[in-house]
Amino acid sequence: MKLPKPLVPARFVRRDNRFRVSVKVDGRLVGAHLPNSGRLGELLTPGRELRLASMPDLRRKTRYDLKLVRYAGVWVSVDARIPNPLFAEAFRAGDMPRFEGYLHLQPEVTLDDSRIDFLLTGPGGRLWVETKSVTLVEQGVARFPDAPTERGRRHLETLIRAVGWGDQAAVLFIVQRPDACAFRAHTEADPAFAQTLRRAMAAGVAVLACCCQVSEEEITLDEFIPVEWYGLG
Repeated sequence: MKLPKPLVPARFVRRDNRFRVSVKVDGRLVGAHLPNSGRLGELLTPGRELRLASMPDLRRKTRYDLKLVRYAGVWVSVDARIPNPLFAEAFRAGDMPRFEGYLHLQPEVTLDDSRIDFLLTGPGGRLWVETKSVTLVEQGVARFPDAPTERGRRHLETLIRAVGWGDQAAVLFIVQRPDACAFRAHTEADPAFAQTLRRAMAAGVAVLACCCQVSEEEITLDEFIPVEWYGLG
C-alpha cells in the first residue's frame, strides 16, 4: 500500500486530545490529525521523529495527518484506518494464503448488532474477518489493546455467534511495524477483551496476527507471527 507523496518531516511536541497533536514542521508549531484513539504512550514523546501527510482540504481544522513515528530504529504506522485497505489489497492480489478458498470480498457488512470489516465468500463458504490495528510492541511481543475497548470486545462476541450459526470467523491483528516476533492480548490494559479473545478462540474463531514492513513510501503485510496465550483468563 503506497503512502502519500511526499511525506513531511516533523517532530512531536504534545498530544492535544484523542485525535489532535501539536508538531513542529520546519520549526513552526502546527496541528495535525491523529487517526488513532489509542494511548500510544511509548510512541508519542517530545522530540520524536514523525512523518506527516499533507491534507489540502480547506474545510479541515488541521493541514496534516500523522502517518509514521520513528521508534527504536523502525518506522511505525499509527494510522488505525490502514489495516482494512491493506488487507483488502493483499487479498485481491492473492497474497493471503491463509484465506485460500475464498474468492469474493465485501467490506463493512452488518452482522447482528455489529459492522464487521469483511465478509469473504467462495467454495470455502462464508468467512467473517475483523481486523485490528496494533502499534504497541513490548520486548518483541505485539500487544492489543493499549486501552480498554468495548467495541473490540463486542466484535469478538459477534464473531463467536457467527461460528455458532455455522459460518467461519477470524480476527486478524495487523501489527503496523516490523519488530514483533509474537502477539499477545494486553490483559493488563483490558482483561475483559483478553478473556473474550480466549473464548473466541475456544469457540472456533481463528485468531491471527501478522507484522508489516513500513517505509516512508509504502506499507506491506509481512509474515504471520505466533499468537501467545500466556496470562489470559
